[in-house]
Formats: sequence, C-alpha cells, structure tokens
Amino acid sequence: MKLSRRTILQGAGSLPFAIASLRTGASAQSAPAAAPGTEVPPILFVHGNGDYDALWMTTLWRMESNGIARDRMMAINFTDPNARSDDKVEQANRSSTEDQRRELAAAIVELKRRTGAARVALVGSSRGGYSIRNVIKNGGAGDVSHAVLCGTPNHGVFATDDQPNNEFNGRGVFLRGLNEGESEVTPGIAFLTLRSDGMDKYAQADGRFIGKPGTPTGVTNEGPELKGATNLVLGALDHREVAFHPRAFREIYKFIAGREPDRISIRPEAKVTLSGLVTGTPGGVPTNRPVAGATVEIFRTSEDGFRKGDGLHKSQTGADGRWGPVQVDPTWTLEFVLTAPDAPITHIFRSPFPRSSDVVHLRPARPFGPADAKAHAVAIMSRPRGYFGLPRDVVLFGGEEPKDVKSGVPTDSATTVRRYSIDAFGSIVAQFSEERVAARLWPAEQNRIAVAELTY
Repeated sequence: MKLSRRTILQGAGSLPFAIASLRTGASAQSAPAAAPGTEVPPILFVHGNGDYDALWMTTLWRMESNGIARDRMMAINFTDPNARSDDKVEQANRSSTEDQRRELAAAIVELKRRTGAARVALVGSSRGGYSIRNVIKNGGAGDVSHAVLCGTPNHGVFATDDQPNNEFNGRGVFLRGLNEGESEVTPGIAFLTLRSDGMDKYAQADGRFIGKPGTPTGVTNEGPELKGATNLVLGALDHREVAFHPRAFREIYKFIAGREPDRISIRPEAKVTLSGLVTGTPGGVPTNRPVAGATVEIFRTSEDGFRKGDGLHKSQTGADGRWGPVQVDPTWTLEFVLTAPDAPITHIFRSPFPRSSDVVHLRPARPFGPADAKAHAVAIMSRPRGYFGLPRDVVLFGGEEPKDVKSGVPTDSATTVRRYSIDAFGSIVAQFSEERVAARLWPAEQNRIAVAELTY
C-alpha cells in the first residue's frame, strides 16, 4: 500500500485515534528538523490563554525521562494570561499581544543566558503560539531554532469583519499581520503545527463554542495549520491534548531532537521534591500574580482520600507566593490544603508525583455560588491538560457519568458534584480513563471545597 500524503500514526494511551495526515506546504521555507545526533537546543514552553506554566509538568517529566536536562528547559508563566477583549484597550488583569511578546522575549534572553545557547526551541499551546509568532516576526527570529505550535488558532477562533482588534479574529489586525505573505512562516526556523481532526472546540465552522450557535465562524478544522510549516493532524485529541498528551509529546520531541524518544512513559525518581506558586483570581480573572499570606498544608492520603499519618508540610507564602519545598515518595497520593485570602479553603487531591517539580502551582477554587447554596458538600473534578470527551473517554465522578459534561466535541475541563445529605462527608472518586483520584468531601458550611485534580 502506498502512503504518500496520508500516514497512519500509532496512538499512545487508550484513545481510538484515527488516521492522521502529515502535510508540508508547497511553498515551505522552514528549516528541516534537527539532524539525528545533533545537540537538542534548550526548550522554552509557552502556555495558553488563562493558563500557567504548570500545565507543562508532564511534558517536562517526559523530556527529562529522555535525557533532556531540566536546566535546559524553561516554562514561562505570563503575569496576566487572559487576553483583552480589544487588544488596544487596557483591561484589569488581562494582557495585550505586546505584553506577551515582551515577556516571552525576556524569557528567551534568560534561557539563552542560562544555557549559553545561541538559539532556543519554542513550544506553545493555543494562545502561546501567538506570542511565539509575534516574537519571531518582530525581531526575535535569530534567537529561535524551532517553533512548535499546538492547537494555536493561527487563522482565528472566528474570522469576521467586526471586532478588528480582537486578537482571536482571523480577519483582525493582529492575525492579518502575522499571516501576510505567500508563506506564513519565517525562513531559517523549523515550524511544526499540531492540530486535532475535528475535536478542537476552537477550530469549528459553527459558532456554538463561542456563544453564537448557528453562526458561521469563518474558520475550519484546518485553522491551526500554517502555509510553509509541517502540519500534523493528531486524530481525536482535543484543543489542549494536542499540546499535553503523550502523542503530542512524541511529535514535539521528534521534531526538535530529530529522533524518536526512547520512551513515552515517565521514569520515576527515587526521591521527589515538590514546590510551587500560589496564585489567585482578582476580580474573577485568573492571573499568575503571586498571592502572599496563603497557607499550604500537605498530607499523604489513603485509597479513599482520607489522610494517612501526620502532615508532611505546612508553610505560609511570602511576597513571591512560593511554597515548599517538601519531599515525598513517588507512590503517595496527596492532599494539598490551600487557605488563601477571600477564597474558600480548597482541598486539592492529586495522583502520585513520579518526579520532582517546582511548578506544582495552587489556585483556590471559585467562591460558592447560588447553585451551591443548599449543598452540604461540593466537589470538583478538574482536568487542566485536556477536556472531558463523551463518549470518547471514560469519565466517572462519584460512580456516575457527569451530567454537566457535554457530548461530542470535548468542551469541559471541570465537572461539579453537590451532595445534599448530612451523611455526605465520605469520599468521592474521580475516574478519567486509567487515572483514579479519591477525594474527601468537606462541609460547605465551613467554606471548604474538594477538588480532585487529574494529572494526565
């Protein structure tokens, strides 16, 4: 059988991946991927809209498991990760395209200084790809060897004649500036785009995912592709998974290193040290600004989510918002208790950490709302590195498939369970595919909320 422009790629994990295509634009001017045997350049990871550097934790672990030294990698934490509605008009706790370009340029300088390298590889998720392209187009091309854009809406989330200053508008000022010319990439830099085969909620022809059902968006599933880049389709992965899934890791590593990774799985360490940052949501907008005066407590938990033994750690954040370090066993499940100003006491339950990390960031849950008023206990199941896809995934919370997760294109990364009985304070199990997180329920009247946070 002849395979020219269509290639079947093996799926990692348990998802039923479909045929994927590898296409290079006819006018490609990008540099080839690194030749086998050459040194892997330092890598800078760039998160997306509303996100933070902690989302790259599993990618960093996989890179380390393939011999990439941790000090040759960096993940930027944008101060204000959410975009403005109008890029030219200031909004509290939101950033412009220029804000992000400036912060990323400074991070590139720092990684080059730290490693002594002449050029670095940039890997971006979603909006992070905008700042990468902006840096490259506006003076930073000589500092960059590779640009990997994962789910970046390169031709917009929508493309209309209104909202010309919205950076997500494919016909707006910002994206027209990035996409002008016959080729949409910069010569001398190897460009790779990774996208979903129809399961990315921000690359849809219908506007239902941006609040305009039945209205054409003017974009298609192919929106993340760039003329002149190597464009790879990763099957049934969603908008976030095309950056953080094992399948995505394989393609990112192979493109930058010029060879297949030795392993996809994460190699555990004998001793694990954790630390991180406490951030908040001033005015209801998530930021990566440090929160001072927050208390972080850590406990080892049993299979039912209840505490096992004495506390492992307790500290209060200073002006830098940092907590830790704490040493744990790579087989322990953990409960992080975050007490922060003007927020519920948040009990975050996590799977074991197989390797050390300094990006175990904590952000308190949102305050209780009207829907929580009569609940004795409230629990959230959160998947930061992907969405819940029904019927694509096995998703169970408290033994049931969540009723607030929509079927079809994966859209939701969190689901909530409310218990109304005085006997509600047992445990609840969050199950996603093969990852299982047990959480203890806490009384809502004490302003406490439980979060079962998935790692994978």
